[in-house]
Parts: sequence; C-alpha cells; structure tokens
Amino acid sequence: MTDKTMTADEVVSRLTSGMTLGIGGWGSRRKPMSLVRALLRSDIRDLTLVSYGGPDVGMLVAAGRVRRLVAPFVTLDSIPLEPHYRAARERGEFELTEVDEAMFMWGLRAAANRLPFLPVRAGIGSDVMRVNPGLRTMTSPYEDGETFVAMPALRLDAALVHVNRADRLGNGQYLGPDPYFDDLFCEAADAAYVSCERIVDTAELTKEAPPQSLLVKRLHVTGVVEAPGGAHFTSCAPDHGRDEEFQRLYATTPWAEFSERFLAGDEAAYRSAVRNWQEQEGERG
Repeated sequence: MTDKTMTADEVVSRLTSGMTLGIGGWGSRRKPMSLVRALLRSDIRDLTLVSYGGPDVGMLVAAGRVRRLVAPFVTLDSIPLEPHYRAARERGEFELTEVDEAMFMWGLRAAANRLPFLPVRAGIGSDVMRVNPGLRTMTSPYEDGETFVAMPALRLDAALVHVNRADRLGNGQYLGPDPYFDDLFCEAADAAYVSCERIVDTAELTKEAPPQSLLVKRLHVTGVVEAPGGAHFTSCAPDHGRDEEFQRLYATTPWAEFSERFLAGDEAAYRSAVRNWQEQEGERG
C-alpha cells in the first residue's frame, strides 16, 4: 500500500508537451479545474486533449496549449456552446475530431480493455462518418450481418479527474448523480491523477455511502490531490453547485483579460481573486 498524495504542481511536473491527455467530468460538471489551472501555469503545450468538453477545453485551447481535440461536444451546460472554445475553433487554432457521445465512450472502453477498437451502432447514418473519413465500419461475423462503426481506442498518456472523496491510496468516490465515465478515463490512461474535495481514511469512504460509489480503484491511480473547491467554477454535487455568476463572467470576458485577472498566480491567488470578485459583486448587489 502506497501513499499517493501529491500537489497539483507535482502532478503537472509529470506531464510533458505532446501528450494525449484525458480530462474527466462532463461539460461544466465535476471538472478537475484546479489541475487544469496548474497545467496552465506550466509551459506544457501541443496536447491532444480527450474530453466531454467544458471549460477545461475552453481554457486550454484559448491558451494555445492544444494541437488536437477529440470530443463529442464542448459546453458550459447552462451556456450551450463554450465561447472560448468556439472562438479558437473559428480561428483554426487546433485540429478537431468530433464523434458521437456513445462512440467516445466506447473509445474509452476499448482503451480501458486494451483493445484496438470496439464495434458501436452510434454514428451509422450520420455525418460523423463524413467528417471523420478515417473511421472504418465492420460487418458482424454472425448471422445478423449488421454493420457497425469500428470505434478506435482512445488511449491516453495521462488522465485528470475530480471526485468528491478519495483516500491516500487512490480510491476515489463520487457522491453526486452521475459518474461521468471518470473510471474509464483512469483505466484508459497510462497514468491517472485524481483530485478530490477531501481526502479521508479508507474506512470513511463507505460509512455514509454505498460501496458502489467507489468509482475509481487505486490500482488505476498514480496520484491523489486534495483540492477543496477544486472543480470551481463547475459543479461537484453534493459538495457545491456550479458557480453560475462566475461562469457567466468567464464566458463574457475576453480570454486575455480573464487569465490575467484570475490565472496569473497560483491556486491560492485564484481563490483570493474569486473571493474579491464575489465581494465586489455583493457590494454592487
């Protein structure tokens, strides 16, 4: 048994430019934003990013860190299309591989099972095949003779996910309504780093929640980071909801201005800047 705790900056020190990096969560829900902010403080770039995209994608493409994005969507949920992602895409600043949500999931599942591909019905009869001419189909070898998309494995060099609780060994627990496939991201990666709202003793993980809530298994985890509020401004139910007011600020502020105001320092500086903004908003209100 090994203590896998580390800091966000220590996680980033293990990443390198040119990696294929998977980021868990879904849209603007339970994203490992403290790890994304640490990544933005580094010089790492030329990434292939694999994500059910939200502000993680928006920030990294706006900062010029992404060479290629593999995603079924990039959204802020209450704001349908992530604006910084859209602006960077319209400028042609990165390559995009856009696939169906189910295809994306089966790509992760193939990688988690060390398979080169998995057959999936999703995508058949849609423009996914037209905009991804490299995709192949296959015919069932059985009596049905059905045609499937052969979704290639989404193999990851590293994965970043955020959960509600974790222990020092790497077991990760979600307490909200949805796992968001974070277990598949970890299993599909050569190295997986889990941030959490709180690190607890292993025995505490199942005192108030069922064993089924233990989403991420320690054998798939390389490092654990305690990061209270580490998903901000995305949601991490039931610990906290999405900070809708701050998300609107992010969505309506030019990237250079937003990054200079909130991302120029370390995580403590980020939290301080957010608090100052909240206080100013409270005074105006």
